Amino acid sequence: MSLFGGVIPVTGTNFLVFCIFAVLFVGYAIGRVTIKGISLGDAGVFFIALLFGALFFEPLSNQLILNGEAESLKYIDQALSIVEKVGLIFFVTSVGFIAGPKFFSNMKKNFKSYVLLGLIIILAGGLAAVGCIFIGRTIGFGSSIDNPEAFTAMISGLLSGALTSTPAFSAAKEAVAPEYVSLVAVGQGIAYIFGVLGVVLFVQIVPKIMKADMEVERQKLVAVSGGEVKEKKKATFKLDEYGFAAFALAALAGVVIGAIKIPMTSAGLSGTCFSLTSTGGCLLAALIFGHFGKIGKISIMPENSTLKMLRELGLVLFLVGAGIPGGAEFVANFDPMYFVYGAIMTIVPLIVGFFFAKYVLKLSLLNNLGAITGGMTSTPALGTLIGTAGTEDVAAAYAATYPIALIAVVLVSQFLIILF
Repeated sequence: MSLFGGVIPVTGTNFLVFCIFAVLFVGYAIGRVTIKGISLGDAGVFFIALLFGALFFEPLSNQLILNGEAESLKYIDQALSIVEKVGLIFFVTSVGFIAGPKFFSNMKKNFKSYVLLGLIIILAGGLAAVGCIFIGRTIGFGSSIDNPEAFTAMISGLLSGALTSTPAFSAAKEAVAPEYVSLVAVGQGIAYIFGVLGVVLFVQIVPKIMKADMEVERQKLVAVSGGEVKEKKKATFKLDEYGFAAFALAALAGVVIGAIKIPMTSAGLSGTCFSLTSTGGCLLAALIFGHFGKIGKISIMPENSTLKMLRELGLVLFLVGAGIPGGAEFVANFDPMYFVYGAIMTIVPLIVGFFFAKYVLKLSLLNNLGAITGGMTSTPALGTLIGTAGTEDVAAAYAATYPIALIAVVLVSQFLIILF
């Protein structure tokens, strides 16, 4: 199998590179289309990646299997997984560095608010999942689910997709009986698409509905985050001009931190371990690096232009790596009822979290939305919010809420299976 008269074999590296850059180009173009002030932005890349996966990748996968080329398909899957992983590390490490200088002063002022909001968002998602279980058991289990355990496994997968949480997905797979692991994966694939696009649209629509003055909101955000960062004595030595070495060191430390596993036996989850994963580990390491900025006279802070570039590159690579196989899985496993359940599990925590932050915690709009992207563990939504808000200070709220949400969603997804 090949493209353009055999120039690009579909099982080779050239084919995959061609597809990635084609998706990036078309995705950026689609993302620029604006309707009443609302656009997909970088999520346009995700949308096109999904379409590519649905229209081309799924048929290609089936054809490769029929032709006895399963190894080629495995190679492509692994390559896309690497693209997704590297992109995610680029993005969260950049966000950590950008948020680092203001993060700890922000946390000192708003620690209780961020913890509460992170918990409320995840609990709202968990309660929405419980509601879907009861609805499903009342009106029927659906076309492919014929017993309560299997249905709960499906719902747990939908929850992980609705909250775009890979750790929750992994935790749910560990908690269900072996014969139901595939249902968790199916559920995650069905709900993931709306889980991404729903939050991306939410952070753009809410400011429009509230007719927010972004200049005023940016000023409020600066006041909350501790104002301008105090000028620190600069380091006198850089390992490289752009700070790639410092970036690599933070990412390396983050991967190591993320690999540490903490047994959850005390929480009643015998045999299960919690970890920050490389995503949470890189975020934490970069926050610390960004806060201190140097070790002795050696700079450990990349240039701001480097961080912006790697943040954007990381985000779109993540969207391509997740979107292509996600589109294929969506087509193969789509069920309208489960898609609705997944949408409910995305919308409910968004609405509950927003109103709780606005009326109970009294957070300013951008601080509110930044914290919600962290509570929903939504990487693409943060990228969109930065563009909508016109400031990268929203990353501090994301970084503050993300860790508690990460821990809470792992626990909720497993308790869901244990209790139901």
